[in-house]
Amino acid sequence: MSTTRPAHGGPAVGGVSLAEIAERFDTPVYVLDEGEVRERCRTYREAFPEADVLYAAKAFLSRAMVRWVAEEGLGLDVCSAGEMELAVTAGFPPDRIVLHGNAKSPHDLEAALRLGVGRIVIDSPSEIARIAAAVGPRGRQKVMVRVVPGVSAGGHDKIRTGTDDQKFGLSLTDGGAQHAISRVLGQSRLELTGLHCHIGSQISDVKPYLVALRRMVGLMARVRDAHGVVLAELDMGGGHGIAYRPGEPALDLTTLARRMRAELAEGCAAAGLPVPRLVVEPGRAIVGPAGIALYRVLAVKHTGETVFVAVDGGMSDNPRPALYGVRYAPRLIGRRSTAGPRTATVVGRHCEAGDILAADVELPGDIHPGDLLAVPVAGAYQLSMASGYNLVGRPAVIAVHEGTARMLVRRETLEDVRNRDIGG
Repeated sequence: MSTTRPAHGGPAVGGVSLAEIAERFDTPVYVLDEGEVRERCRTYREAFPEADVLYAAKAFLSRAMVRWVAEEGLGLDVCSAGEMELAVTAGFPPDRIVLHGNAKSPHDLEAALRLGVGRIVIDSPSEIARIAAAVGPRGRQKVMVRVVPGVSAGGHDKIRTGTDDQKFGLSLTDGGAQHAISRVLGQSRLELTGLHCHIGSQISDVKPYLVALRRMVGLMARVRDAHGVVLAELDMGGGHGIAYRPGEPALDLTTLARRMRAELAEGCAAAGLPVPRLVVEPGRAIVGPAGIALYRVLAVKHTGETVFVAVDGGMSDNPRPALYGVRYAPRLIGRRSTAGPRTATVVGRHCEAGDILAADVELPGDIHPGDLLAVPVAGAYQLSMASGYNLVGRPAVIAVHEGTARMLVRRETLEDVRNRDIGG
């Protein structure tokens, strides 16, 4: 994040004062640093120069984000017809799009085939016949098979996807993946380009990726031996961990890239396989650190030994603390405080006891209604997971770049809510 402190005081991002953004665009509001997003895209391209880097759209997607990712040379990983349609109508090349999803709807598959997406990742046996039938007698669709490699990794049980006890993929252990691969190879309307796996999210250790990669290469060798087919692509997913608070571990991208390349080369050499084209799918690691959420303090309440600082947003614009216990490091902006720190819990405005944005954090002892709080590392899985709870309305997204602020996504209004409610 390109945070600076301009001459007039107060933090700025992308050359724009955060306090001025709050005044101009109101709160809560998300601030996205375009330069940081682009720089992180380039970092991935440099770390994986011979691989395909796909941005995971579920982290955050808008038309501007689509344009930035396209201009920086990344592909796109999408999970729905909505994400596909937004990307393609914003000008993204459909052949650089990969469609995921454990339960793709008929609408999802229709959109993928109509738009001409580059790959569809098969996640269950039933999808094989469905996709083949939808392709039609004269068509052919490139697909991959998502494999569960039996590797447990990730920051929380709810974001671990590499083992057999969750909903994604086809098991390597029970033979489900091998059976699906055989069935795909038997479909003339499907072209199996490679294998896919994604072991979890918020992973800060390189080792699980290497274990998963080794097992995937072993499966590719068995496919070659059983079917005489050499697969050209290996998609190792994403889940690259970032630090949400100072001192937290983050995945070392340079080390990951170096060791994955070495492991892939060694494993393929041992198996007598040509090295497949590697694919990685970062989402959070590109957009997460580039975002800041700004809130206005509405109330400060002392209850026993606990200080509650209530703000004008909460779980409707960031459900992650309630979903899987993530922790943030909010800070006071817009004024200098000389008061000593005290421990407080930042809570949202929603009618839910679990509406907590940051528990037990250090804030100035004189914090009061009207103050501004900035929550760093807010670019991923916040607005994309936002809800309409209490009909508060989802916040705006403001892009900052080289001293200029512009609105990417406008604030959701009561009129928007009324227009959707057509009952009487």
